[in-house]
Parts: sequence; structure tokens; C-alpha cells
Amino acid sequence: MDPANKDKIRALLKSIETGDPGPIAVVNEDKYIQHNPQTHEGSEGLATLFERLSKTAPRVNIVRAFEDGDFVFAHTEYDFSRRNIGFEVFRFEDDRAVEHWDNIQARSGPNPSGHSMVDGATEAVDHDRTENNRAVVRAFVEAVLIGGQVERLTEFVDAGSFIEHNPRLTDDLSALRAALKASDTGGRSIDYQRLHRVLAEGNFVLCVSEGSLDGTHSAFYDLFRVDGGKIVEHWDTTEKNAPRHEWKNTNGKF
Repeated sequence: MDPANKDKIRALLKSIETGDPGPIAVVNEDKYIQHNPQTHEGSEGLATLFERLSKTAPRVNIVRAFEDGDFVFAHTEYDFSRRNIGFEVFRFEDDRAVEHWDNIQARSGPNPSGHSMVDGATEAVDHDRTENNRAVVRAFVEAVLIGGQVERLTEFVDAGSFIEHNPRLTDDLSALRAALKASDTGGRSIDYQRLHRVLAEGNFVLCVSEGSLDGTHSAFYDLFRVDGGKIVEHWDTTEKNAPRHEWKNTNGKF
């Protein structure tokens, strides 16, 4: 039996570390669409690129990987010239990866509650509740993060058992409330403006959103764990969106 697509992506990402060309066959480079604005499209084959990167002694850890139909989404930590945390999203077509998005942030923390950006639960459960959990998280992002209805926060989040992995926030929801509320001048520190994609497997849901952080146009990738119909754990990365004149391909971040 062929390995699951998420296992193929685990092997692909690990080959950055090993230089093994075998797992790269999962990518259909003739159709591959690259959405990382800092990466040239078609300028260097993945086998050549990964072999070159492997000589710099990188470290790659795939912390979590999930599947949602034709999509695989993975939570990763990289140690190249610096330590980064990332989310990788791949779209499959005919059992091969044909499209890729990512969001990378320098690792920092632990946060004031003692959590790192990657620790916590890793395996999806409650697969029969995937669509319910997707709906809960979508409603939370649209109502609270984008809509600014901060008073509804505990309608979606279990305040008594919530675990926060964002290095700037805490398990106590007060810090998140403060960041989401508009200041006296009308601005919000964290300003979600558009939800682009919601991917889910079981009790894990990843949202890809666009907005601004402290006034800087940014991409937000938020991973939520849901239990009993409420959000109980959260990981994320935030990355500044490069201005269009700096893009190395024309596909766009989202």
C-alpha cells in the first residue's frame, strides 16, 4: 500500500537534511506552483537544491503533519543559519505534490506561560468530528479575529484549559483580548482582515489568514486543537508579506 501523502511530505522535508533525492519524486516539478515569494520558480530543481542545502548541515524536525483531502499541512522547525518555525502546505494532484505555500517565523520563547512554539499534542484524534471542528474554528476566526467580537472569545475558547504557544501571549486570555481590542486611536495590534483557507484533520485545524501585525502587512498561520467543541490549544507563525517588487515569482503568498 502506498504511504499516505503526509508521510510522503515528511520524507520530502527530511530530505532537506539528508540530501536523499528519492523523496523528491513526490513533487511534480512540471506542474509545481510555488507561493513562497522569496523562492524563484523553476530556477533550480529540488534535487539539486536539497543536495546543496544538505551540505550546510541543516536540521529539520517535522513536529506534526496532517491531511485534508488533496492537502497536507505540516508544522516544522528548521535549524539552518538560524532556528525557524514554519507551516508547510502542499496540494496534491494524482498522488503528487503540485502546489506549495508556507509561513516562517524565527523561533523565540518560551512564552510567559512556559510553552515553546512547537510542544504539545501531535496526533490527530476525533476524525469523525473533522467538519464540526473546522466549523468551530472558522466561526472563531471570522467572528473574533476578523470581526473583532472579542466579547465572544470564551464562546469558542475553553479559558479553563487553554494552552497558548505564541511567544508573545499567555494561557490567560487577557493578553489576547488586549491585542485584539482596538486602541484609543482605533488600531489593533493584531488585525486579521481576510481568511484564505481552513484545513482540518480530526481535532487539528489550520487557518491561513491575511492582515497586519503592529501595522505591518502579514500572513497569519494559526493551528488550533479542538476538544469538546471548543479551542483548547493554539500554535502560530506570523510572517511579513514582502512587497510585490521583491517577489521572485508571480504566484502570490496566498
